[in-house]
Amino acid sequence: QVQFVESGGGLVQPGGSLRLSCAASGSIFSIYAVYWYRQTPGKQRELVAGITRGDYTNYVESVKGRFTISRDNAKNTVYLRMNSLKPEDTAAYYCNAALTPTLARAGTLAANWGQGTQVTVSS
Repeated sequence: QVQFVESGGGLVQPGGSLRLSCAASGSIFSIYAVYWYRQTPGKQRELVAGITRGDYTNYVESVKGRFTISRDNAKNTVYLRMNSLKPEDTAAYYCNAALTPTLARAGTLAANWGQGTQVTVSS
C-alpha cells in the first residue's frame, strides 16, 4: 500500500508563497491521480487540487490561479506551489491518490491519511 509524507508547511504572511511536497513510499509513475486536500478543525476535508498520470490538473475554484500542482515521477513526489496566500488558506494539508480511473470516479483513495503539513497564513 502506498503511503505519503507531507512537508513544507509553515507560517507565512498574507500574499506570501509556500511549496508543499508529498513524498510517496514507492513509485508514483503508475498511479492514476494524486490529490492535495486540506482540513481545518471542525470542517470536512476539502479537495484542493489533483493531477493525473497524463498531467491533467484540476483545482477547487478558490485556489485557481494561485496554486499549482505538479508531479516529479523520478522523485516519487508531488508538489503544491501556493502563491498569493490568504488567511482562509490556513489548514492542515494532506495528499492521497487514486490508483486507477475507475477508483478515482468512485472516490476510492489508496492510502491511509498521513500527518499532513500545517499551513498558517497570518500577519
